[in-house]
Amino acid sequence: MESAALQPSPNPSYPPLFHIPSHHTSPSPPSPSHLPNIQIPLLDLHHLDLTQLTTACKEVGLFRLANHGVPSDLSTQLMDQAKELLSLSFESKKASLSHPVAYFWGTPAVKLSVKNLNWLEGLHVPLGQISSGGGDLRLGGCGSSLSSFIYLVDEYGKHMARIARVLFDALRADLKLDSEQLTSYLSEFDGTFRVYRYPCCPDVSNYFGMEAHTDSSVLSIVNQDNVGGLQVLQDSTWFNVTPIPDTLIVNLGDMMQAISGDEYKSVEHRVLANRDTERISLCYFAFPVEDSVIVSSKYKPFAYKDFKAQVQEDIKTTGSKEGLRRFRIGNSS
Repeated sequence: MESAALQPSPNPSYPPLFHIPSHHTSPSPPSPSHLPNIQIPLLDLHHLDLTQLTTACKEVGLFRLANHGVPSDLSTQLMDQAKELLSLSFESKKASLSHPVAYFWGTPAVKLSVKNLNWLEGLHVPLGQISSGGGDLRLGGCGSSLSSFIYLVDEYGKHMARIARVLFDALRADLKLDSEQLTSYLSEFDGTFRVYRYPCCPDVSNYFGMEAHTDSSVLSIVNQDNVGGLQVLQDSTWFNVTPIPDTLIVNLGDMMQAISGDEYKSVEHRVLANRDTERISLCYFAFPVEDSVIVSSKYKPFAYKDFKAQVQEDIKTTGSKEGLRRFRIGNSS
């Protein structure tokens, strides 16, 4: 009689629900190999071609960025430090990480519960609330210092803010922005930084790493590892975004689409779950000033803080994000 195959021991750093998946009814995710790879524009930040940039914003909603000036050793150190924190036990992370580094799991953001469980966990840092050398913060009784992580996040965030400002300023003429809008529509140093870890998933046919969504940001900058799994929706077809070393992925969010009067695309994207290999990514999100009022030919004037509040209310009541549709001229809901 053959003995039953031994099951791997549950990873104590994973949320308990990730050990034994419950019944799930969302559409079955496809295999990445069954979908085509998308060829997206590759832009050089130091020799920025404005025609290529505006074309990418209008036709695709995302692009790769090379020669961006982010030191590769900074990205590597930050990923390593994030992995160390996320490898701590789930109970330690949940009990001890709250400010300024918050721990979350099962949803793409903190304090929101989406309709379907996302097979992810991560760290959330409001960049406006940290500064270099911000004290010797420690993770409860685990003895792991957060100081180096916060320092690295601060340094990395400055690079992200620089990149966001260069790109946004370059689009000024095409977006027809005045000096006040140029400042209020992008508050780059008050951006949000998140680390996403996608644990190994034993049931990839029934779970997504992150379900399909658009970002609420002006723009988002993604620094992914070499595992893959990121996909974008173009012309009703999902495409794989293949990782390329030393490049960043920049995707536009809802605020950029509103600012442009729908000329630019807030690209819908998702992440597939992986059975055998963890995936990790560093993500920066740039938003408008909270009180800034976005004026657009296609949308009712709205403050970013009101958009954010509406998104949170929609997710709370329905489990899904309604997004820009709520603010479109002619929409009565």
